[in-house]
Amino acid sequence: MAIFGSIIKSLIDLKESLTPDGDPNQDQEEVLRSLLKKAKNTAFGKYYDFETILQADDIRQSFASKVPFFDYNKIDKEWWHKYHQGENDVTWPGRPPYFALSSGTTGKSSKRIPVTDDMLESIRKAGIKQISALSNFELPPDFFEKEIMMLGSSTDLQKEGDHKEGEISGISASNIPSWFRGYYKPGEEIAKIDEWDERVQKIAENASNWDIGALSGIPSWMELMLKRVIEYNNLNNIHEIWPNLQVYASGGVAFEPYEKSFEKLWGKPVQVIDTYLASEGFLAIQNRPETHAMKLILDNGVYFEFVPFKPEYINQDGSITVDAPVIPLADVKEEEEYVLLISTVSGAWRYIIGDTIKFTDKEKYEIRITGRTKFFLNVVGSQLSVNKMNDAVKELEDTFDMRIPEFVVAARRGEDGEYYHFWYLGTEDKKDEAALAEALDESLQEANKNYKVARSKALHGVKVKLVNPNMFHEWNAANKKKGGQVKMEKVMNEEKFGEWEKFVQENSGKI
Repeated sequence: MAIFGSIIKSLIDLKESLTPDGDPNQDQEEVLRSLLKKAKNTAFGKYYDFETILQADDIRQSFASKVPFFDYNKIDKEWWHKYHQGENDVTWPGRPPYFALSSGTTGKSSKRIPVTDDMLESIRKAGIKQISALSNFELPPDFFEKEIMMLGSSTDLQKEGDHKEGEISGISASNIPSWFRGYYKPGEEIAKIDEWDERVQKIAENASNWDIGALSGIPSWMELMLKRVIEYNNLNNIHEIWPNLQVYASGGVAFEPYEKSFEKLWGKPVQVIDTYLASEGFLAIQNRPETHAMKLILDNGVYFEFVPFKPEYINQDGSITVDAPVIPLADVKEEEEYVLLISTVSGAWRYIIGDTIKFTDKEKYEIRITGRTKFFLNVVGSQLSVNKMNDAVKELEDTFDMRIPEFVVAARRGEDGEYYHFWYLGTEDKKDEAALAEALDESLQEANKNYKVARSKALHGVKVKLVNPNMFHEWNAANKKKGGQVKMEKVMNEEKFGEWEKFVQENSGKI
């Protein structure tokens, strides 16, 4: 019997049972008050008069009325750039020791998002909450003695003046506590390798030396790593080399589009646990096995607000209109999509993180990520969100018995001058493209009334092309980089889509 594992499991069970649930709305008000108090003497806090907000009878309403919405471009142009000019106390006390580089899903240039010591502590606490939540999953004691493969970006951070820069997964991994280092794989030496293919090759070469019980990372890159380990070691599935693998902590995107692909890699069932770690903070964890939804972390240095995800409130660039209504936590509704706003201990204020979410269970404060504000296809009034696209692609997988881990879509005119939705589906399965297009069109019309109306007017139809899923990975490599926090965009404008089609044409015989 795994004595040490039993002790750890017992401690986790005890901690979970002794940790009472607070009042979520009160927790959020206390978080906001704490944020305002700590930042009131910063340049940002003085400019927006945090002192007066703190004295208001309704602190949330006062905060919302005095502080505008910020996307990355706005807050960086007006505030965060001052850190790089040597200023202190800009939007948070002191100077951030790290900046998280994030190219997100659009654009080649990286965002540079402050990561403060307070944020690192918030991420650490969120990680402990996730570990504590494992008491709700039926895991044997020996699981808690196994190693954890954390597949993120390189931990070899760039030194820039008085701070370091890297992706948030690399920053987090470079700050893991000493007691955890014995469990952490691929280990510090391999994790520092910057080049993705070289790092994955080293993982494949060393895989037989490790007893992996859990995986953590973005699905698209985790899938590639597992395939390389299987190929290099001449395996049928990953459990032949890691027989004790029981948990996969997914994150960054919805796991469902990758589910069928991962089933081919497992040799036995694996518990998939969703997490929500963004460059701006650790926002939610899955704390029970009966769902893929995640519980918002409401008492840990992040204050949440919600804007209804409706066309009239979303600008073409994905930003929010100045008159968009903000819904407090107490008034959100289940199954309605919202744009997520956060204010954090890294000095982000009413910040549009770019994700859209929906509440699946309001009483439990559980959410699902449904897409991105920029991944909203409304060129001809179709009002099509990524959530609806994912559902339609999942239906294709079930109907045609195929795997489609990646896709991209754009609205543009065809050769006949009419508007079509052009879809590229990433799959290794050979299927009839015309039949897929017809089924995809029918599924979207049934699921989305606005799409159905658009199909009767300006939207002439759907076109589908099948490409190797690796095309998406190589596109990312050519435009941004491989691995880490990089996610594939699901919706492109005409110009970007033209570049994508040219890339596919030039590389179709190579990939």
